[in-house]
Amino acid sequence: MRKSWRAVARFFQKTIGWNRIGVLLSLAIIAVAANVLFHMLRDLDVNAVIAAIKATDYVDVAAAAVFVAGGYFTLTFYDLFALRTIGREEIPYRIAALSGFTSYAVGHNIGATVFTGGAVRYRIYSYYGLTAVEVAKICFVAGLTFWLGNATVLGLSVFFEPIAAMPIDQLPAWLNRVLAFVILLTLGSYIGWVWSAPREIGQRQWRVRLPSGPSTLMQIVIGLCDLGCCTLAMFMLLPHEPNIGFVTLMVVFVSATMLGFASHAPGGLGVFDAAMLVALWQFQKEDLVAGLLLFRVLYYLVPFGVALSILGVRELLFMRTTKAQLRAVRAAEPLRSEIEREKS
Repeated sequence: MRKSWRAVARFFQKTIGWNRIGVLLSLAIIAVAANVLFHMLRDLDVNAVIAAIKATDYVDVAAAAVFVAGGYFTLTFYDLFALRTIGREEIPYRIAALSGFTSYAVGHNIGATVFTGGAVRYRIYSYYGLTAVEVAKICFVAGLTFWLGNATVLGLSVFFEPIAAMPIDQLPAWLNRVLAFVILLTLGSYIGWVWSAPREIGQRQWRVRLPSGPSTLMQIVIGLCDLGCCTLAMFMLLPHEPNIGFVTLMVVFVSATMLGFASHAPGGLGVFDAAMLVALWQFQKEDLVAGLLLFRVLYYLVPFGVALSILGVRELLFMRTTKAQLRAVRAAEPLRSEIEREKS
């Protein structure tokens, strides 16, 4: 059986290529989302959307902002955990927090988070002596934390609320529950696998030791906190009526987030929104669009602006420091030349 799967994998790699499959999948997701948005928003009342935004309670917006801040605070531990996993314990939390916040804030908005976030991480960590390979390992471990958290949340929430996923995947409730059970079973098998013995993947300098069983549980807790804060932020921005359960929203939110991530579109733009509009059919369309717009401002645009400001100030300080060092070197050159002449 294993040989058959390997033969299939080699066939796809040689004839099509996994990268092309990924690109085609992303384009397909974006195309479907664009078609859905076109049909759902073509008769949208813009004035009603603006009115819904103005009618949103400031307390709800403030609470959503607090939960967004909590989510980004949790993201800083993605990097801290990854640094400890690869053995770079000397890097302090403040640097991990800077890298975690700015890399995700930039990556979420530009898209292709693996590359854009990785570039930001390398710019920060290289100053402290980390190599490109070590930064790549940090990206891998942080990504693993993200997917473990998503798998846990999606598996548990869909298992208890399988109907909530039906508008998105168009599958019957019983099959959604079966798939959720498979996700949880796979997750449990992975935890048991890394718990039983030290595990490594990759080759040569790219070899990464996977977190142990207890550390994997810590990864899952970090992911749960991140997704929980994000879902709560979205929950605060939804209309109060009709009232849907938090677990139902979590199924929809995580599914939409994963589709947006798979599309590689900046901020999952269009894909995330289309999934939310389809799944949350109970709400008035204009009210839901207002909530989605507010969420985008709080979760994407504001952190993006803050991250760019931090990175910009940091680069200016580095430039000033570099210029000061160059001036000091040039000022010392005549004295150095005089000393060398005296020695000779």
